[in-house]
Amino acid sequence: MEFLYRGRTSDGELQQGRIAAGTVDEAAALLLGKGLTPISVEQAVERFDPIRALEAWLESHARITAEELIVFCRQMYALSRAGIPIVRAMRGLSESSGSKKLRHTIAAIARELESGKNLATCMGDHRDVFSPLFIAMIHVGENTGSLDQAFYRLAQNLELEQQARKRAQQAVRYPIMVIGALLLALIVINFWVIPAFAGVFERLGSDLPLPTRILMGTSAFLLAYWWLVVGLAVATAVAVRQWLATEAGRLTWDRRKLGIPLVGRLLERLALSRFARNFSMMLTAGLPITQALTLVAGALGNAYLAKAVSGMRSGIERGETLVGIAGRAGIFSPLVMQMLSVGEETGQVETLLEDVADFYDQEIEYDLAKLSESIEPLLILMMGVLVLILALGVFLPIWSLSEAAMGR
Repeated sequence: MEFLYRGRTSDGELQQGRIAAGTVDEAAALLLGKGLTPISVEQAVERFDPIRALEAWLESHARITAEELIVFCRQMYALSRAGIPIVRAMRGLSESSGSKKLRHTIAAIARELESGKNLATCMGDHRDVFSPLFIAMIHVGENTGSLDQAFYRLAQNLELEQQARKRAQQAVRYPIMVIGALLLALIVINFWVIPAFAGVFERLGSDLPLPTRILMGTSAFLLAYWWLVVGLAVATAVAVRQWLATEAGRLTWDRRKLGIPLVGRLLERLALSRFARNFSMMLTAGLPITQALTLVAGALGNAYLAKAVSGMRSGIERGETLVGIAGRAGIFSPLVMQMLSVGEETGQVETLLEDVADFYDQEIEYDLAKLSESIEPLLILMMGVLVLILALGVFLPIWSLSEAAMGR
């Protein structure tokens, strides 16, 4: 928000203007930092501007992409490594960032840094932009004097996650397009093709085959009660969304989707690769293993696996070994357990966790290739069934009528 201020310089000169800040006290602190003694600071009252209000609403609901965060981390790594003061670095990035929301967020962090807060605390005030794992890494980097390395590890981690996400999206893009085309074809058939043929068949007055009667009945129902079908679909979507918003619903769905043929195994390995890489990053940064497990569990994106990882923390607090609690969690393969065992014996758990993440990434590549090979025959089968239904329902009576007309 903006504030109107009046203040005097050290020479007694009166100055007035506008300043952007979060609160009145923050605005006064910024004025003092500029060498002005505040006389009055009041929030600016502006007339309602619908266009500006819409822009503000869109900005508040906009999402900062992974690519933008990666660029931000890379830039902060370079600036921190060059020894540029953090406030100055933030001020510069707030003017050059391409994302409007990220630009305003960085500017707000710069103002908070000038008021005496540390960087991790400032980022903690913007949890819609920075995850708890991100904030924890910055906190450790500040306390250990290796803030540049914290940004470097975060950039690497975000890049690897982004690559995995893009590979998964690429694997499902083709099936989604084909399924969408099939649904569009079914809509066209039921709302335009079948009604056109139904009028022809009724005028001929001949007995129609069973597949044709089924198609005509389905088309007539959809034409008469399409609003009911749409309403049920919307109500079902809302009910499912509300159920998934509950803890029990989210846990149940995340557990069951891991058992979906072809897809479940891929989702599990994506989550476990993220666990291994994030856990390794946390341990390398110097976080306690219990705190690292909590942060990593929250970043898995799967409530069922997150519960298993959170259960590992209680085992560590009781003094058990990492291998023991990981085996009891039941989410890791025997090969991964062996690698964790070697890492714990040699004191190089974080290094072996990186190897575990690389192992899972290789398995993900194989699963994605297998998924594409398995889905293509299913899509071809679905298209064949659609063509068969259309042939039996539409062309079979035409053939019967032509045979009757020829006296057969």
